Amino acid sequence: MQLPRHVRIKRLKSGATSYYYEVPTKYRAMKCPVPSEPLGSDFALACEKANTLNRLFDEWDQQRKGQPIETPAAPKIGTVDWLFREYKQSLAYTKKVAVRSRRDYEWAMTLLCDALTKSGDRVGSRPIRTITPRGADKLYQKIVIGPNGRRDRTAEKVVKLCRKAWRVVHRLFPDEFPKDVPNPWLGVTLENRVKKAKPAVTRDDVYDFAHGCIAAGEPEVAAVAVICFEWLQRPENVIAGYIKWSDYRAPSAPTIVRVAHHKTGTVAPHPLEETLPDGTVFKFYADAEEVLAAVPRRGVSMILREVSKGVAKPFAFPTMQHKVQRMRKKLGLPAHFTMDACRHGGMTELEEAELTDGQGRALSTHRTQQSYEGYAKRTAKRMLSATRKRHAHRLAEQNEPGDSVRNEAPETVRNGTPEQSKITS
Repeated sequence: MQLPRHVRIKRLKSGATSYYYEVPTKYRAMKCPVPSEPLGSDFALACEKANTLNRLFDEWDQQRKGQPIETPAAPKIGTVDWLFREYKQSLAYTKKVAVRSRRDYEWAMTLLCDALTKSGDRVGSRPIRTITPRGADKLYQKIVIGPNGRRDRTAEKVVKLCRKAWRVVHRLFPDEFPKDVPNPWLGVTLENRVKKAKPAVTRDDVYDFAHGCIAAGEPEVAAVAVICFEWLQRPENVIAGYIKWSDYRAPSAPTIVRVAHHKTGTVAPHPLEETLPDGTVFKFYADAEEVLAAVPRRGVSMILREVSKGVAKPFAFPTMQHKVQRMRKKLGLPAHFTMDACRHGGMTELEEAELTDGQGRALSTHRTQQSYEGYAKRTAKRMLSATRKRHAHRLAEQNEPGDSVRNEAPETVRNGTPEQSKITS
């Protein structure tokens, strides 16, 4: 049995055989967009998927060398394969889709293109014009019922991706689409599903993790968690070097840390301290600055790894993920502890602090209320605060002029809000 290029075999503990597609290291270093991914245990399906990935790899390699694409690797113009190729070359993809999200996009495109029709053809080889609204509905239902059960979220992601890809490429090549229904994915009825809330970690978890990392000689990992939690920067931005030493207590702004958000193109100047009327300097992020003090300055960016003496480079995102999980296990922290969960924990703390929508968005730099509200977790602390306010409102109504003395609000309520010192949570 001859394996396709870039495919290796792995023997699982159960004794089963699994196949993996791996782009050679030297091409990964060249930013090859073709993903390395598991192909499953079925040899025939693994070969089919590997051949598709190798075609994409060959096309990328030829483009890299400046050669014209004249091999079978180039999909036929007007097919679904061609549509996704054009979408990946469009500004809507290269400018708007984060690098760490592209692997998921590639996987979703491959899932749709490798789906088989009743006649046994790949959907990717079919002309765009043959994908009708009814056909889109059938493809959605085909993807929903996966080999291991229902996968509503996966099918929903595929439909949303197709809606966007069809819209983007139709704008560029309108003649390749039917004029009556240019986008068959609009109006596909999605199954109702309960969306899982993204996990969030607490401040105690973050600093237990950070101090444990520093003790273990991993100060950069500690700093990533703290920066995501305190200053709400996206993990991929922290690791890519968007937070710099020059933005932290710079001579021109000694009481500020400037946090860049690549996704929104904004910079949030977070105050680090305030001088009180009596001259006392109050530091808002003393714990965070203590963690940053343990990070060696290897270059302009805060988060760098030492490659050789005097040479430092940013961490690869998967490398940092592995480091976080290894330290999380070592320190006995919850399984949901991730870099994303640290940022979500910081966003949740904004809500628990009862900041207004405008104040929260000023810190997080979210452009819309809807995107900001997506981080609002219904924590016990928020529910307790809301319950207190509701109870205080009811007592205030009962204590209107003319009511009996017995209806007076208890000492724990003043001006419609509870005195925190007299209430235990």
